[in-house]
Amino acid sequence: MLIYVNGFLKCGAPLVPFFSHKRESFFTKPTPGSYSLTPSPRDRLYFNSSLRYSSKAVQVVENSATDMGAKEEKADSAALTSYDDAMDALSTLISRRRGDRSPTIGSRDKLEQVVSYLKILGLEDKIKELKVIHVAGTKGKGSTCVFCEAILRNCGFRTGLFTSPHLMDVRERFRIDGLDISEEKFLQYFWECWKLLKEKAVDGVTMPPLFQFLTVLAFKIFVCEKVDVAVIEVGLGGKLDSTNVIQKPVVCGIASLGMDHMDILGHTLADIAFHKAGIFKPQIPAFTVPQLSEAMEVLKETANNLKVPLEVIAPLDLKKLDGIELGLSGDHQLVNAGLAVSLSRCWLQRTGNWDKIFPNGSNGTDMPVAFCRGLATARLHGRAQVVHDIVSDQKDSSGSLRTPCGDLIFYLDGAHSPESMEACGRWFSSAVRGNKSLPTPVNGYRRNGEFGRDLNRVSKQILLFNCMEVRDPQVLLPKLVTTCASSGTHFSRALFVPTMSTYNKVISGASAIPLDTRRKDLTWQFRLQKLWERSIQGTDTALDHTLNPDGITSLPPHDFLCGDAPHCGGPAGGTHITSSAVMPSLPLTINWLRDCVRRNPSLKLEVLVTGSLHLVGDVLRLLKR
Repeated sequence: MLIYVNGFLKCGAPLVPFFSHKRESFFTKPTPGSYSLTPSPRDRLYFNSSLRYSSKAVQVVENSATDMGAKEEKADSAALTSYDDAMDALSTLISRRRGDRSPTIGSRDKLEQVVSYLKILGLEDKIKELKVIHVAGTKGKGSTCVFCEAILRNCGFRTGLFTSPHLMDVRERFRIDGLDISEEKFLQYFWECWKLLKEKAVDGVTMPPLFQFLTVLAFKIFVCEKVDVAVIEVGLGGKLDSTNVIQKPVVCGIASLGMDHMDILGHTLADIAFHKAGIFKPQIPAFTVPQLSEAMEVLKETANNLKVPLEVIAPLDLKKLDGIELGLSGDHQLVNAGLAVSLSRCWLQRTGNWDKIFPNGSNGTDMPVAFCRGLATARLHGRAQVVHDIVSDQKDSSGSLRTPCGDLIFYLDGAHSPESMEACGRWFSSAVRGNKSLPTPVNGYRRNGEFGRDLNRVSKQILLFNCMEVRDPQVLLPKLVTTCASSGTHFSRALFVPTMSTYNKVISGASAIPLDTRRKDLTWQFRLQKLWERSIQGTDTALDHTLNPDGITSLPPHDFLCGDAPHCGGPAGGTHITSSAVMPSLPLTINWLRDCVRRNPSLKLEVLVTGSLHLVGDVLRLLKR
C-alpha cells in the first residue's frame, strides 16, 4: 500500500517525493502529521499518464513497503546484531585517522590490489559487463551522479549508484533503483565478500582498507542485482582512485574542479586536473563543465592523447524544465544538472536505448519528460538540504510533541572547500530570503508544521560550524561571511562545536547516540572562534585567552541569541563572546537551540550547518531521532 505523507510517498523506506510535471502540486496534501491514502484526481491522472516513465520506481517502492512490513514482524533482533557485527568488522579496516594523508602503499600497487580483490570475489570479468557512468570532480560530482541515476531510473532502467561519503549509515553509499540498499541485502553481500577475502588473508593477502572494500562491495552488489546502469562516483582524485579499475565505461564526466586534497593531488589546479582526467579511457566519450583555463588545458591535452571526444557542457537552461524545479537546491546545481543530462543522453545513445525510449525524440534541445522527472526528484542528503524542526512543548495522547511554540530551521550543506563554501553561501542567502514568503523546496525530513507559518517572527541567522584540521578555516570562514554579506545575509551568532562521530568506528543509523557529557579538547573550536571574530570584528581583543580548552561543560544563557551581532553577548570570561560561542558538544547544542526557541515563541532561528560532511551527518542523525 502506498501512503502519502505531507506530499511524500511513505513506504517505510526513505521518503520519496513525487511531483506533478509542472511542480504545481504534490499529491494530496494532508494536514501536518496526517496521512492520506488517496491522491487527488488531478494527481492520479498525472500519475497514471506517467507510469511509462516511473513504473519500475513505483514497483520498487511497493516492494520496499512489503519488505518493511515483513521486517517489522520479526520478533528477534538477530538482524540488528548481525548488522552491528558488520559495522564492527568494517571498523577494523580503518587504517588511519581522517585527515592523515601519510602514504601507505604505492598508488599503482593500490589499483593492482583492487583488481586482486575482484579476482578473489570472481568479479574481474563480470564488472566488464556493467554499463558504467564514471564521474570525477572537486565539487558537484556526487550531485551529478545523483541526477544521472534519477534520470535513467525515470527512463525505466534498473539503476545502481555508488557515492561517498555516507552521512548516517554506510548503506547510503549503495542505492538500487533510487533507494538505499536494504539491510538484509547489504548483510548478504557484505558477509559473502568478507568471508572470501578473510579466507585469502590466511594465504598472505591483506584485507583491503575501508574504501577499497566498499568499492569492491559496490561492484559485487551491482553485478548480483543485475543493474542496467551503474553510476560510480570517484572517491578521491581519479587516476589512482580505487574506482578506476573500470576499464571501459560507457561515458565519463568531470564536474567542477578546484583546490582540495592538495596534500595528495598536488598544489596547483593543473596537478589536480591531471588526477581527475585519469578516469578518461581511450576513445570513450567524456563531458565536463566550464573550468578555469589551467584545468581545462590539462583535460583537453589528456583527452587528445587518448583520442577521447571531450565536450564542454554549459549549465542547464531553466527554460528547458518548463517550470519544474531541480530536486537539489542552489544555482550551482544547474551546472551539475547540465552535465548529468549530457551524460545520461550519451549513455542512452551508446547503449542503443535512446531511439527505443524516445522514438519520436531528437538529439536537439527538447528535454524529455522522463529527464525532467529525474531532475525534479533527485535527492542527496547533506547538500543544500533543508530540515524544518518545529519545536513543541506539549504532547498528545501518544506522547508526541504537538503544540508548536517556535521555529527552528536547519540548512545543511557539507561544503568544505573555498569554491563550495561560496556556493553554499549563495544558496543559504537565497533560501532564507525565499523562506520569508514562500515555502523552500525541502530535500529531506519535515517535522510537524509548514514553512511560513508565522511571518511575524523575528528571524535570526545562526552559523553552526566545524571543519577538519586539514582544511584551512582562514579561507573558508571569510569566504562564507563575504558571500553571505554580499547578498544581504548576516549571521547573528556563530557556534563552534566538536563533531559527534568517532574516526575509528563505522556506525549505523540506528546506533545509540552518545550523551557526550565528557569534557573534550576544544582547542580547535577555540581557534575557529578566534578566526571568526577576526573576520567579523577585525580584532582578537574580545577573546579571553585564559580559557581552558578542555574545561568547557556549560552552555551560553538562552538570551545569548538576543540582539544584533556584533553588540550582544554573554559575560566576559565565559565560553561565549561578542558574536560567537564554543559549545561543549553537538547533542547539547541541538537541545539548547530547541530550548531557545521554546523560551522565545516569537523567534525563528535559521541555522546553517556547514564546514564538514561529518558535522552535517551528525546533525542529521540527531534530528532524525
